Amino acid sequence: MPSQHIRNIAIIAHVDHGKTTLVDKMLRQAGAFRENQVVMERVMDSNPLERERGITILAKNTSVRWRGTKINIIDTPGHSDFGGEVERILRMVNGVLLVVDAFDGPMPQTRFVLRKALELGRTPVIVINKIDRPGADPMRVHDEVLDLLIELEADESQLDAPVVYASARDGTATMDLESPNPDLVPLFETIVEHVPPPPGDEDGPFQMLVSTIDYSPYLGRLGIGRIERGKVKVGERVALLHVDGSQSPEYARVTRLFAFEGLERGEIGSASAGEIVALAGIDGVEIGLTIADAENPERLAGIAVEEPTISVDFSVNDSPFAGRDGKFVTSRQIRERLTKELERNVALRVEDTETMDAWTVSGRGELHLTILMETMRREGYEFQVSRPRFITKVGEKGARLEPYEELSIDVPEEFLGAVIEKLGPRRAELIEMKNPGQGTVRMLYRIPARGLFGYRSEFMTDTRGNGIMHHRFLEYGPWAGPLAGRMRGSLVSMEPGVIVAFALANLAERATLFVSPGDPVYSGMLIGENSRPGDMDVNPTREKKLTNMRTKSTDENIQLEPPRELTLEAALEYIEGDELIEITPKAIRLRKRSLDVHERKRAAREAKRERESAAV
Repeated sequence: MPSQHIRNIAIIAHVDHGKTTLVDKMLRQAGAFRENQVVMERVMDSNPLERERGITILAKNTSVRWRGTKINIIDTPGHSDFGGEVERILRMVNGVLLVVDAFDGPMPQTRFVLRKALELGRTPVIVINKIDRPGADPMRVHDEVLDLLIELEADESQLDAPVVYASARDGTATMDLESPNPDLVPLFETIVEHVPPPPGDEDGPFQMLVSTIDYSPYLGRLGIGRIERGKVKVGERVALLHVDGSQSPEYARVTRLFAFEGLERGEIGSASAGEIVALAGIDGVEIGLTIADAENPERLAGIAVEEPTISVDFSVNDSPFAGRDGKFVTSRQIRERLTKELERNVALRVEDTETMDAWTVSGRGELHLTILMETMRREGYEFQVSRPRFITKVGEKGARLEPYEELSIDVPEEFLGAVIEKLGPRRAELIEMKNPGQGTVRMLYRIPARGLFGYRSEFMTDTRGNGIMHHRFLEYGPWAGPLAGRMRGSLVSMEPGVIVAFALANLAERATLFVSPGDPVYSGMLIGENSRPGDMDVNPTREKKLTNMRTKSTDENIQLEPPRELTLEAALEYIEGDELIEITPKAIRLRKRSLDVHERKRAAREAKRERESAAV
């Protein structure tokens, strides 16, 4: 297809602003599905984790045909932890649909992905979505988007971006709020008119940058990207050029060629400049490499992937319950799985440690790493994870630098004082405070990434579940100095066995529990959070002694509050340096590194002596 009949666009937005739903309706109205075809909602979120969390993690390719024009659509992640995905996708497209909620307006992740798009000179089409939402104010949001474009130094053509008002849920769009429209035709027309066709010389030597990697068990690795120049055919010999030019070109033959039609990947015989395709048959294909004509191998500028900011240690599970749940528990199996993840997850780093059964895994943020952990446990892996560490850098003149986050908080006015009070000791700096009305205040902070650890649970408690917080990586800045750690200690089991309700009843008054009666427990496992500083060794398996004294009060049923649910994010935020998370397909448990109570007491005494001698 000639490039003038192609439009390549990415949909970018903040989490939960409706971009995946909008793609659904675009596919349906453009005839990508048969009339009687049963298709699940949010078809682009095919990963089970994406459907559960309501977010997009992996970029997806699809296309629709609209009145003779093929529109290639890429649904991109909205969370900044997946910035590696966003960066690569924007290299393949010429325009972006910026989807913004008509109630919330531009949010922190909107700023993150929009900045990327504007830096690359992409043409924006603004879609103000959810205009049917109660409390929606499309005109206010329109002004906020324009302010954001000015703040991000958009050029004149980008500031003149067309604005479409839409309801993705209803599948409607209009250019004028006074003139409703029953379908998405105005949106399709705006894309065709305002997004430029992909540039490229169809007659020149073939050239393509690999922006994404997919894997097929039958074909091996597939290199996905936009053809920048020329044509490619099945069976043609091509050259693989490395990013830095340090290695000589490798040569291979294109065995299969695929294009995206609707939600399917259809096999084709040839493709030309402007098309987004997947190539099979090229061993060693990596993101950022150039695939070029074998006779005229010319390299394209590679893709810079943002560096990791946080790391954890993955290790073999050595708890007393090791091997009960998982299918893959050995060091070899865990190492192979982490190595396999590197094939697609380019923002991830895996390094060996001094021991053979542990690896340092670094990523873009907490969500980036917990998605990997959750995926692995669902695949049947068992492993342990350490407390996260933030990756520091050495700046000019040897200064120590650490990652800072931009923290956005929406909170009801009555809880404002409690939030500001808690963020002070965490070295957070208030950048901006707005009161958009309706009883909520929006605050923007600059905070060391370390300062956010353990804060989410405090925030939800302080705001009684009514607050909303989002954060994204901002920059590396000067080391902020020591921060206060966890203010409360843990309840640590000192006996193995099965948890008894009678024992928990005595502990529940002075702790928040993580376990329920009947749960198995081992010595050194954390069963709750102490209400005071310092750890407490307890026996949760202690049963009630039988006596011949019977009264009404002693025979009452024991009433316990439900235990705190331990998600991976909550567990990572909770644990200290001497604790680990045990992750299995059926359970998430917290434990001490040293399971022996006497060893822990000895280590605590030695640490206390060292502190006292250092003070002297």
